[in-house]
Amino acid sequence: MAIKPLKDRVVAVKEEPKLKTASGILLGEAKETPAYAVVESVGEEVKSVKKGDKILYKEYSTTNIKIDNKDYIIVEEKDILATV
Repeated sequence: MAIKPLKDRVVAVKEEPKLKTASGILLGEAKETPAYAVVESVGEEVKSVKKGDKILYKEYSTTNIKIDNKDYIIVEEKDILATV
């Protein structure tokens, strides 16, 4: 099922945070850390990202949904901090 976001919204699949570095150092979690996701679709007013981009966004600024056993997030373009 394809999700078509409206206006300045972006639908993405959240990536799980890495808890260990490549060299084996364990990482702690901060309360409001940025999170990563891969863009699945964008609304018609979105200018800065496209499908397939990996984004960095504010952790607590999303709407979480689950469709067909797949977890998605919907985030406004203004809450996207960067592309990676």
